Amino acid sequence: MIRNAVLCSVALFALAACNAPESAKTPETKALDAAAPVAMGDAASANVLTPLGYGPLKIGMTQAEADAAVGPPPANAAEAEPSECRYYHPPRAPEGLLVMVANGVLTRLTATKDSTVKTEDGVGVGDDGEQLKARYAAATVTPHKYQGAPSAYVTLWPGKPQLQGAYVTDPTARGLVFEIGDDGKVAFIHAGGPSIQNVEGCS
Repeated sequence: MIRNAVLCSVALFALAACNAPESAKTPETKALDAAAPVAMGDAASANVLTPLGYGPLKIGMTQAEADAAVGPPPANAAEAEPSECRYYHPPRAPEGLLVMVANGVLTRLTATKDSTVKTEDGVGVGDDGEQLKARYAAATVTPHKYQGAPSAYVTLWPGKPQLQGAYVTDPTARGLVFEIGDDGKVAFIHAGGPSIQNVEGCS
């Protein structure tokens, strides 16, 4: 009971600190504010796409766990051997959200043109690409493999600046790739491990 009371007090203090006027904030609360954008990859929420997943779908879970969470893959994807890559829309996943399972492990989630899924920062498919680049100035922007400018890949590894600009192979890394189409809008959002760098689905 005492522990719960303490936790509640801490939560109320944090809420008050975040909502306090700028002039009333202490150096400590300002530091909390500055760190807030990095929280983008801290957890997979029920309603937002993060580098760690979306709702019950957590990057790193097994095929069996993904099946239990959102249903099994359709027949055409299920025919692939477990050691291969499956890229599909599960029956109980939100519209336009694809999962990639490679070697029996969930490695990536993709929001497509039919998706209303958004990131923790409120970015969704259809958003303006130039505004996205301005928002994530520290992200790595690379040319699209098959389309000319303004098409591009905007890659972000939250909290891991040392990974920016490099091809990442660390299976524990978690990030986001915003794929901008030839209309200058976000066409796809890929979230998860190193497979977010794949430009042709499973390859």
